[in-house]
Amino acid sequence: MGNSREALIALRSEVGKAVVGNDAAVTGLIIALLCRGHVLLEGVPGVAKTLLVRALATALDLKNTRVQFTPDLMPGDVTGSIVYDPHKADFVFREGPVFTSLLIADEINRTPPKTQSALLEAMEERQVSIDGTPRPLPDPFIVIATQNPVEYEGTYPLPEAQLDRFLLKLTMPTPSREDEVGILARHAAGFDPRDLTAAGIRPVASKADLDEGRAAVQSLTVHEQVLAYIVDICRATRNSPAVRLGVSPRGATALLAASRAWAWLSGREYVTPDDVKALARPALRHRLELRPEAELEGATTDGVLDGVLAAVPVPR
Repeated sequence: MGNSREALIALRSEVGKAVVGNDAAVTGLIIALLCRGHVLLEGVPGVAKTLLVRALATALDLKNTRVQFTPDLMPGDVTGSIVYDPHKADFVFREGPVFTSLLIADEINRTPPKTQSALLEAMEERQVSIDGTPRPLPDPFIVIATQNPVEYEGTYPLPEAQLDRFLLKLTMPTPSREDEVGILARHAAGFDPRDLTAAGIRPVASKADLDEGRAAVQSLTVHEQVLAYIVDICRATRNSPAVRLGVSPRGATALLAASRAWAWLSGREYVTPDDVKALARPALRHRLELRPEAELEGATTDGVLDGVLAAVPVPR
């Protein structure tokens, strides 16, 4: 078990050969893979969201595909469709880009709800049904959907029920001055983001490490007081005066799963309240809907969660 943990932790430094200063986002993606969960990745254009996922796929030796979501994208463009093959004189199924291990759904909020729901069905069922035939997706299969937080014109924001399908929402901030200088130094030395092999990224973990890690995470001990602490945090969000829609029971199970994965990566055989606190914001921030008047007053979901974590008694 120790070997698989070390291999997955080594992913951080391997991805760091291509992406500077985003250890938290890499850790979040590793947690998502361990939990078989999907991720919303938010950041302004140009902060290396796609490069981060491609580097992680290379370091894990997993297939990755990128789909640019646009207003004219159809469900079949994502899932695949039945096409006529003149050589066989028959209709055959042509797989869409969803048949991969890491699917980058770029700017998911730019595509209409019909196409969004086709992808979200694949995320939930881990299969696509075309012409009445269910076709299983590979394992592992996770969707990393990116959103641009500044452009809302011509977008179709994901409804709350669909946001709830994502295990984590990770944010990629603009890099610090020091990190930005480091990024430019790499490019000046000839770094090409399209050629990750030349950047020195090699597979350091495998699907077997991931499978072993998943089994270990599932066997982690979670005491009743910690389960109650997770429930109390989620219930407190529903009672916050700034919140219109609080965290659902699905959100509580997501926080439990993510806390377990983080505890295992940290080398523990049990989950602590600090593990829960560490994952509360990424696991819950996209599940809260604030009241419009609270937003006008400057309230944020992270701010609400900070208040909840400060108020809910921590088990001893």
